[in-house]
Amino acid sequence: AKCQCKVVPRERTNCGYPGISAAECKKIGCCFNASIPSVPWCYSPKPKKVRKMCPNDPYTRINCGYPGIKPRECTKRGCCFRAHPAGVPWCFYHRVMEE
Repeated sequence: AKCQCKVVPRERTNCGYPGISAAECKKIGCCFNASIPSVPWCYSPKPKKVRKMCPNDPYTRINCGYPGIKPRECTKRGCCFRAHPAGVPWCFYHRVMEE
């Protein structure tokens, strides 16, 4: 993503080799910007921002607990807890969404 390549020039981490082309740099998953001399032109992108969310659809829940688990025990495991509907896990894993 373009926003991942918005790295302050002095904070760029070299990702290529001298003379690498823009196409080759991008092909290996790096950012390329040759507008500033004396800093890496092929550099590592910022890490993707992710956010944990509890899935809305109860039928896509992935079990994180056991029958009869208490809400506090579930959240201690770092999971979501919703005591409804019947027949689906009430303690379940988060979904990770890219921002």
